[in-house]
Amino acid sequence: MINQNPKRSDEPIWWGLFGAGGTWFAMISPVTILVVGLLLPLGIINPDAFSYENMTHFMANIFGALFTIGTLALPIWHAMHRVHHGMHDLKFHTGTAGKVACYAFAFLVSALAVVFVLMVG
Repeated sequence: MINQNPKRSDEPIWWGLFGAGGTWFAMISPVTILVVGLLLPLGIINPDAFSYENMTHFMANIFGALFTIGTLALPIWHAMHRVHHGMHDLKFHTGTAGKVACYAFAFLVSALAVVFVLMVG
């Protein structure tokens, strides 16, 4: 028999953030690591392009601010969703407390990313 009044789930919200974070981490983070971690130290990119003044101008721009927030916030949502479901898979059932702890930590990092961008930009 089909339940005519199913309970609403909040899981689509977490799966959406999980997917966005995983996509960001797979597509954008490697390029960021390549540029900042390899090309810049090897001198292939001019270090003046990443000066403090240029970076503050970048973060003052809406696209730069969103890029910085996305780089800091989205992968943590992905990671915390994995931690939450990983604990369940390992038979470490924390219930609602574990869910709240994981997603609260991700929210805290996201809020700190926004504060960071607002303070610098």
